[in-house]
Amino acid sequence: MVELAGVSKDYGSGVVALRDVTLTIEPGELVGVVGPSGSGKSTLLHVAGLLDRPTSGRVSVAGHDVSRLADRQLSALRAQYIGFVFQQFHLAARVSALDNVADGLLYSGVRRPVRRDRAAEALRRVNLGHRLEHAPHEMSGGERQRVAIARAIVSEPRLLYADEPTGNLDSVAGQLVMDILRQLWTAGTTIVIITHDREIAAGLPRQVALHDGRVTAA
Repeated sequence: MVELAGVSKDYGSGVVALRDVTLTIEPGELVGVVGPSGSGKSTLLHVAGLLDRPTSGRVSVAGHDVSRLADRQLSALRAQYIGFVFQQFHLAARVSALDNVADGLLYSGVRRPVRRDRAAEALRRVNLGHRLEHAPHEMSGGERQRVAIARAIVSEPRLLYADEPTGNLDSVAGQLVMDILRQLWTAGTTIVIITHDREIAAGLPRQVALHDGRVTAA
């Protein structure tokens, strides 16, 4: 599903976030990428998630060599294959959960009634069928994170990146989010969880460790 070969990312002024990273993630894997702050986890997410280009090396997603693609093609590939869940939720305030999720299909060419139907189904998948019309400020942190997951999966991506998905949650809400991610994995989604929490990573089938921009265990 994802292949990085000799990937480095140099921001200049001596800031090298990734150093010669070689990594393969197979379809259907559940992988934890773990490391301390500053280890390169977020940069790895941005490069492997096609949000940024590497300084050197090769990135492939679903067999597509990213270096051969123009920015518009890159955006289309990202929209077709990848979903993202971020620690900060990034939900629109004063907008219902239903429309926050439906907006994930805004540029898909799908009509609004169909977008909302699909959004309702995605929210039911994360056990929020009873909160469709609630805005983020009316929901707990755990519920907001589940809305963010629903928005990420409404387009049925084959690959899901979750960046510190439990970082802002208490242990109970965090466990519920992890349970949902596992259910998505069991249903066939390839999932990569970026985390500094080694306890979470230890509970995953595979762990990739980063330190100072290098993969130290895969």
